[in-house]
Amino acid sequence: MTTSRNSASDAMASSGASPVLLAPNRPPARPYRGGVGIERFRGIDPESDRGAVWMPEDFVASTTEVFAGGGVGLTTLENGTTLRDAVAADPNLYLGGDHIAAFGADPMLLVKLLDTRERLFVHYHPSTSFARDVLAHASGKTEAWIIVATDGPGYAYLGFSRPVSETEVLRWYATHDVDGMLAAMNRVQLAPGDTLFVPAGMPHSIGEGITLVELQQPVDLSIILERNGFPIADADALLGLDAATAFSDLDRDVVSRDRLSELSSRRTTRTTGDAQTTPLFPTEADAFFRADRIDSHGSITLEPDYSVLVVLDGDGELQWVDETLPLTAGATVLVPFGAGETVVRGTVAVLRCRPPAA
Repeated sequence: MTTSRNSASDAMASSGASPVLLAPNRPPARPYRGGVGIERFRGIDPESDRGAVWMPEDFVASTTEVFAGGGVGLTTLENGTTLRDAVAADPNLYLGGDHIAAFGADPMLLVKLLDTRERLFVHYHPSTSFARDVLAHASGKTEAWIIVATDGPGYAYLGFSRPVSETEVLRWYATHDVDGMLAAMNRVQLAPGDTLFVPAGMPHSIGEGITLVELQQPVDLSIILERNGFPIADADALLGLDAATAFSDLDRDVVSRDRLSELSSRRTTRTTGDAQTTPLFPTEADAFFRADRIDSHGSITLEPDYSVLVVLDGDGELQWVDETLPLTAGATVLVPFGAGETVVRGTVAVLRCRPPAA
């Protein structure tokens, strides 16, 4: 399929492969406070103060449940079907044959909007091997962040700045020694437009007042070192494991300043006509997901691919076949593979989030 105007693409679009403008999808009762930044970004009025309390995440185009299950976190389409069921019913329509051959009928991607009104607890995410061998999950959770806004100076803690022993980690956890944890970690400054790739196993904590777009492997798995002051039981913090087993997947190696520079690097901007495309993460992220920032001052044609668009700024439209959707700041759009070629038009900045390349 090479053009949105051939018969195959027309048939796919008419059978449900049109891009979809997505409504907010905010699971309640997450274990940290936040949400106001999501409402600001999307340009919506808060219904109450709930957004500033326990709704700090928006699961965008999600086929992933929260760890507790029950369908919480799944995106529901306008016809009442979950996106997960829709993809399972016609994976070729949504994902394309190359993706299915490489990864099966799984989008292999979760995109989130995330906002912190307090510093997020120190935690890490299991690797895929640990998730499979110990937790019976198909995937671990490598993630990456694109900073949208900060209230004041933004920061995060990422990785250890000195060698840390297993005994020390167990003591921190048992005694709630948050000061000890943070003193052993790298503090990284963050500003709007910055990016950071966070491999599975690497401990981290996001500072307060940060709104970001997160790409991640599609699973809700966190092992939490810091639980004092948060509504987190020991069993939930450790995913039901004993502490020694849970922390055996923690990356205790020193993360050097050179390594931090690699994790925050991006690649060369490409210019196509009157648009620029910038791959936002280092090449090692490509095995997990891809994100491009597209700055259009006219139009740019995008090849067929399963993708999630997040509009950062400006006004424009997304065109496919003979249809269009508006692209305004804060909008999120699911683009199925079967939509064929799409065109971004207008003066608009868009994140194009995609699974790993097949």
